[in-house]
Amino acid sequence: MSEQTQHHIQLAEESLAKQSTTLNLGPTHPATHGVFQNIMEIDGERVLSTEPTIGYIHRAFEKIAERRPYYQVTPLTDRLNYCSAPINNMGWHMTIEKLLGIKTPKRVDYMRVIIMELARIADHLICNSVVAVDTGALTGFTYVFQWRELIYEIYEEVCGSRLTTNIGRVGGFERNFTQAAWDKINKFMEGFPKVMREFEALLNRNRIFMERCIGAGPISAERALNYSFTGPNLRAAGVDYDVRVAQPYSSYEDFDFKIPVGTTGDVYDRYMVRNDEIWESYKIIEQALAKITKLEQEDPTQKDVFYAPESDHYHLPAKQDVYTKMEALIFHFKMVMGEIDVLPGEVYHGVEGANGEVGYYLISDGGRTPYRLHFRRPCFIYYQAYPEIVSGGLLSDAIITLSSLNVIAGELDA
Repeated sequence: MSEQTQHHIQLAEESLAKQSTTLNLGPTHPATHGVFQNIMEIDGERVLSTEPTIGYIHRAFEKIAERRPYYQVTPLTDRLNYCSAPINNMGWHMTIEKLLGIKTPKRVDYMRVIIMELARIADHLICNSVVAVDTGALTGFTYVFQWRELIYEIYEEVCGSRLTTNIGRVGGFERNFTQAAWDKINKFMEGFPKVMREFEALLNRNRIFMERCIGAGPISAERALNYSFTGPNLRAAGVDYDVRVAQPYSSYEDFDFKIPVGTTGDVYDRYMVRNDEIWESYKIIEQALAKITKLEQEDPTQKDVFYAPESDHYHLPAKQDVYTKMEALIFHFKMVMGEIDVLPGEVYHGVEGANGEVGYYLISDGGRTPYRLHFRRPCFIYYQAYPEIVSGGLLSDAIITLSSLNVIAGELDA
């Protein structure tokens, strides 16, 4: 037998012994839930290793923000986690308020809490219903999206936008909530519990759903902390850290709510933690509505409070004034075009986003734009742990694991 023949036989034997395949998983939607890629080495249906690739929609938001006036940064934050954009907006405005030393009134805090918790509910509904879709159950998805639509109608009534909201302003809101906005909030609060109970009845104890989710994509509390996990993904692993409790903002210390935690950090735990958080968010909104009603009963002038008076120098004037008064028009132009300097300083402010801690590290040199700005995006952290979480699992579990981590491509790439 010639050496060449022996070499060919050896290569054939090595190929048979390898028994693995390289699979290019993504970028494709909806399987990978956005434009990011995983190069997987699989043995049959078993994942041996994964190499993630990001940056397909990298838009350099942080560098763009350093060339934009502060108000023009808000739409950039919308496009991080666009499933719960109002939380990103509020976090950014609170960062500026922290730099300027602005203290918002209680009514403004409670109004912000209502909007942020509605955003959390909408985000969790999307995540959990998509986990169900990836296990083959479409009904829950189509059902709860009708109620996500009601939340978007509330946004629309408050600010005129739906998905990327640009909601709120430094010091509070652009304008007071209309009666129509309060009516839409009350309508949602009245009908949502029944819908949520039906969604849970459909999946929580569903044998097929449980067998697909339990044990899939687990991560221990120690590993989650080492990766700097926050939010539902950390709490599902058994760590009860929540920014709203650890470092309260927007008067969250005035509210009574629980922090749901899991034990194994698998897909089912993440699903259950998010479901429980939806109920806690609902309770927080109930309390906020009651607190606002009490404030208005004790002092009827509170009905007109929707921003901090001390933020006048940084708060956009009312639209009606802009349309009818030259001074208001000039001031509006100067603010939007970034012709008003902001105090120098260095601050970090984090909020409990639907995905985890969303933070803004801001350095101001006293100019009209941020000198440096960094977004802390929880999805960027989760995706780094993805290869470890799915290694050794099944290919089908890799998809629902990604869904349960709720990795949003816009936030991942920024």
